[in-house]
Amino acid sequence: MQFHPIALALAAAALFGLSTPACKVLLGTVDPSLLAGLLYCGAGIGIGVLRRLTKWASPEADVSEAKLTPAEMPWLAGAIVAGGMIGPLLLMTGLARTDAATASLLLTLEGVATALIAWFVFRENFDRRIALGMLCLVAGAGVLSWSGQPTIAGLLGPLAIVGACIAWGIDNNLTRKVSLADPLQIVELKGLVAGPVNLVIGLIGGTATPPVPSIALAGLVGFFGIGVSLALFVVALRHLGAARTGAYFSTAPFIGGIGAVMALGEPLSAQLLVAGVLMAIGVWLHMTEHHEHEHVHEALEHAHRHVHDEHHRHDHGPDDPPGEPHVHLHRHAPLRHKHAHTPDMHHTHVH
Repeated sequence: MQFHPIALALAAAALFGLSTPACKVLLGTVDPSLLAGLLYCGAGIGIGVLRRLTKWASPEADVSEAKLTPAEMPWLAGAIVAGGMIGPLLLMTGLARTDAATASLLLTLEGVATALIAWFVFRENFDRRIALGMLCLVAGAGVLSWSGQPTIAGLLGPLAIVGACIAWGIDNNLTRKVSLADPLQIVELKGLVAGPVNLVIGLIGGTATPPVPSIALAGLVGFFGIGVSLALFVVALRHLGAARTGAYFSTAPFIGGIGAVMALGEPLSAQLLVAGVLMAIGVWLHMTEHHEHEHVHEALEHAHRHVHDEHHRHDHGPDDPPGEPHVHLHRHAPLRHKHAHTPDMHHTHVH
């Protein structure tokens, strides 16, 4: 299995995981809906600035990633609504009623939701090892959320977080459909649409404007914890598929839980440790997967960032860009072969 996209998924998880206890602190001074808006505004504005600075510093970078096409916009719009509007609002609402360590580990269910939608809606392949890994993740979340004396009030926070995970599971699968496009463009659009919408929702509800230092901190957390994290996640999606990228991203709650214990002084309970062990086993089962069989690539024509590997043996025309990696419209001829692979955007065959 390729290490590079796995490293990107783990880095995305680390940035997002560390943002959870930071959001818990901000909820003391910022309303949940406003915080969701500020986080996504920070992501959209920050990534937008980064994208333009990159283009200015290296003009060739502007043509090294494919731009979003009109046909991809409906997929992105659905992802923005689910993951940029509904998901953050539910998460901030849940965080306000749940301690940060518990919330961080419950967020592991995002990987489960992502996988179930990928498997049964988008027909991404899986085997018993992958399914067992997901069962471990679910078991860990169950251990974590069990209080022995469940009440309606005690369930509202965790249920909101579970709802956020489902919304992000939908978002991840829809984003996979556009993952061959420029990840910075995708994140910029997500942030600049979802951020203002969440801000308006908060302001309409009569929420007081938070202090300037809280606004600045929320924007900074949003840039790293959502913006940079999501850009790395999109690149991992194109190589690993939605379910496996979601599984690696499930390491985020462990990092968030550790951050909550160390930074906020929350207790390191036996319940937390048992849940963490079960979730770690689930992630390990995914990371050690080996999937290899003979498969067929159907004829396909598209444009994306690529190098001339075994799946890209096309000829170049006089107007195609030199050097690698590069972007141009190219055609994949039908191909039958056998090698280890993941359900990336070139391996969507039926099993």
